[in-house]
Amino acid sequence: MVPTQIKEPEWFFPFDSMGVGDSFFIPTVRLAEMIYAIDSGAKRAGIRVKAYVVAKDDHIGVRVWRVR
Repeated sequence: MVPTQIKEPEWFFPFDSMGVGDSFFIPTVRLAEMIYAIDSGAKRAGIRVKAYVVAKDDHIGVRVWRVR
């Protein structure tokens, strides 16, 4: 049996509506890819964020905080 590859949904990063100290969580198993996408999106939006791998409600993912 060939394992099927699970596709990630298309994520929306709410950078425009975030204030300093706000955060959001994205459940994913592709952690490095997600952190890269978040960092790239934040750079395009002209903001600074911190992203960490965390578990929330038994789901692994990335939590992102706006820092500037």
